[in-house]
Amino acid sequence: MTNKLKSIFVAASVLAGVAMPLQSAHAEYNLTLCGASPGGLWSLLGAGVDAAVKASFPGSTVTYQTSGGGFANVMQIDQKKCDLAIIHDAEVKAARAGQAPFSAPIDSMRSVAVMYTWAPMQLLFNKEFADEHGINTMEDIAAKKVPVNILLNKKGNVASDVGASMLTAAGASPEMIDDWGGSVTYAASKEQGELMRDRRADVILNSLFVNHGSIRELANAIDLKLVPVTKATADTVADEWTIGTFTIPGGSYPWAPDDTMTVTLSAQLFVNADADPAMVKDVTTALIDHADKVSGVHKAMKALDAELMATASAAPYHPAAEEVYKAKGLR
Repeated sequence: MTNKLKSIFVAASVLAGVAMPLQSAHAEYNLTLCGASPGGLWSLLGAGVDAAVKASFPGSTVTYQTSGGGFANVMQIDQKKCDLAIIHDAEVKAARAGQAPFSAPIDSMRSVAVMYTWAPMQLLFNKEFADEHGINTMEDIAAKKVPVNILLNKKGNVASDVGASMLTAAGASPEMIDDWGGSVTYAASKEQGELMRDRRADVILNSLFVNHGSIRELANAIDLKLVPVTKATADTVADEWTIGTFTIPGGSYPWAPDDTMTVTLSAQLFVNADADPAMVKDVTTALIDHADKVSGVHKAMKALDAELMATASAAPYHPAAEEVYKAKGLR
């Protein structure tokens, strides 16, 4: 090869080597992310994902799309109506197993990143009622056949299903509670607080962040008692739903000095198994490189980091996301 040809070859090689990164760096994405209702934490997470992707790929947009929540988002991802979706781990487990509300197994979801693992099921009693009936654990409801009026989240919300599983595992299924003269009412979170304040219910069992504003507001209206489940109950429910056990630290509330055992729901970001690998790789990289854009959307998200993002187990990671985590030594 002549020196002239060699120079041309080297120059072409250098330009080719530079062109690929420049093209990737200037990629622009227009993606939809299915969440839940507007104004809630998931909408903030959507904004955080948008900010992270914009930081890595200026000009990109991740548009938050409201939906019926995680169960609905399973179908949205399966039908490729959204590029990304937030879904609870328990909802993915139900979908992959073909459990209600699904009529057959759905296994098209692939993980991109864990968003949070700290939305524990909290059993919040009116303290006066709990003290009157000597309730110190969830299992006491069954042992004493307490005619409790309990609030679960509205039907169609996975927290409602997990709550029913907790009661059943503790020996106090909704049917048994009815037999003992109590009741189980399915209501949205806002309505639950109103029913408790009006003394029309004795206890809330719902998935809420520790020290959630709604709990603080309710505690200002009535005295509350945070009641644990036994480890055996927590383990049974965790195995049933493939979710985690969780200990609410003592002192998280001024009126709850002891550690409290329960289970927790986690939320993860998913794509379809057939999603474009380049897009998945870029979004995963953006989330890792700019995790602060997501963790900064709310004080409840401050514990989110790249290490946590890499801990999903509800469904396999998309191969392109797995590749990124492995390259960064996170999996």
